[in-house]
Amino acid sequence: MSGKPFAESCVQNRDPILAVLREAFTDRRRVLEIGSGTGQHAVYFGAGLPHLVWQTADVLQHHAGILAWLAEDGLPNVLPPLALEVCRTDWRRGCYDAVFSANTLHIMSWPEVECFFAGVGAVLGPGGVLAVYGPFNYNGAFTSESNARFDAWLKARDPASGVRDFEVVDALARAQGLVLQHDIAMPANNRTLVWRRME
Repeated sequence: MSGKPFAESCVQNRDPILAVLREAFTDRRRVLEIGSGTGQHAVYFGAGLPHLVWQTADVLQHHAGILAWLAEDGLPNVLPPLALEVCRTDWRRGCYDAVFSANTLHIMSWPEVECFFAGVGAVLGPGGVLAVYGPFNYNGAFTSESNARFDAWLKARDPASGVRDFEVVDALARAQGLVLQHDIAMPANNRTLVWRRME
């Protein structure tokens, strides 16, 4: 692992997420990953889903780590990262038939979450699929004590962050023409939400 960033959580959740993506992205070809983080998910999912072109993307300070993982694995279908800040509009000129993001919405501010969905709406074509992994509240309530503690930790670090309410996030997706297809329970009190653009 020398010289590469490493997140244990990526190892713990990658197989359950991959199982969902095999189904959700079976007819997809070009995926944008928003918030590639360490780059671990990109190389694992790129290897497990070789029919996809996997476009990594994140803020600039994470690019060196992502590139280190890409260099070691050498996968032809996983592309070097784009510089992506959700509230900038330059990335909205891309065109993808799927978008994936893991553990991002709760570290963004709410205006950034709104920008995220507006941008996804801009880059996804008809029939496009959005898959988002992370913790969510339902009916305004935490689904576990661990998620409540996690939310308190997030807010202590950054008051603008926090576990998001599913219903409000789903409303943002619906405003972009995305219809919820699956809400799948995952390990550690997380969910994977899958939407599809129907028009």
